[in-house]
Amino acid sequence: MFMWIIKRDLLLAVRRQADVLTTLFFFIIVVSLFPLSVGPEMNMLRTMAPGVVWVAALLACMLSLGRMFSNDYLDGTLEQMLLSPQSLSLLVLGKASAHWLVTGVPLVLMAPVLGIQYDLPGEALLVLTAALLLGTPVLSLIGAIGAALTLGLRGGGVLVSLLVLPLYIPVLIFGAGAVEANMSGMEFDAHLSLIGAFLLVSGVFAPWAAASALRVSLE
Repeated sequence: MFMWIIKRDLLLAVRRQADVLTTLFFFIIVVSLFPLSVGPEMNMLRTMAPGVVWVAALLACMLSLGRMFSNDYLDGTLEQMLLSPQSLSLLVLGKASAHWLVTGVPLVLMAPVLGIQYDLPGEALLVLTAALLLGTPVLSLIGAIGAALTLGLRGGGVLVSLLVLPLYIPVLIFGAGAVEANMSGMEFDAHLSLIGAFLLVSGVFAPWAAASALRVSLE
């Protein structure tokens, strides 16, 4: 069932390529506009690069959270999933995994290319990619909780932002901090380890919390 949910959502994403491309183009545009606005000062660009890329990735991920459950809610598929004998937490984990594959993976692949605009060294680009690879699944898992809590509510997009932004802050801090530590010649392993810990904790608790929120939203 877990793999079926992922394959189904990937197939739907292929049929709705405009939604996927909107998120990716938003990320590219936000990251690319900052060098144009602050000028060609390389030291400043290198300093601000980790934060800019991470904030853009966070906002791009939030842009697509509303679609995680809404389409299934509107066509009745979500109610059938609730009636399924399969664990709802497992279904939510599949939805979050598909969301990461559609939204997070393209951001991870584009980040090193966009980082060249900020004159980041090669090792810093690798650290940035590794941090995003660990951190973007956390964004999808935590975002699933917010998307489930605001399902069917008017103005749900704004409420999702208010709910998940405070929870995103630790991932943002340690993700950008790993790159900054690398560029300063310091050890960055601790930052990546903490993001990995966030991933493990969110992977265990977020599907359960999102499943409980879905049951409440559909009652």
